[in-house]
Amino acid sequence: TFGSMLSTPIINPPQSAILGVHATKDRAVVENGQIVIRPMNYLAMSYDHRIIDGREAVLGLVAMKEALEDPARLLFDI
Repeated sequence: TFGSMLSTPIINPPQSAILGVHATKDRAVVENGQIVIRPMNYLAMSYDHRIIDGREAVLGLVAMKEALEDPARLLFDI
């Protein structure tokens, strides 16, 4: 996307899924009882439910989220 905060990507035939990665913005979050600023963005995935089960799609999206939150795991295969 072009700097948008959130949108819904639309699949086009013959696609079975599409991932929207949105703009990264600084956000206030609570960590250990303290308000801190962290870079955050939204991931939005649309998929064809006739081909991909919702549970599997969510598990894939969660794995992607975890990899983005800890890139050292990807780089060093930890």
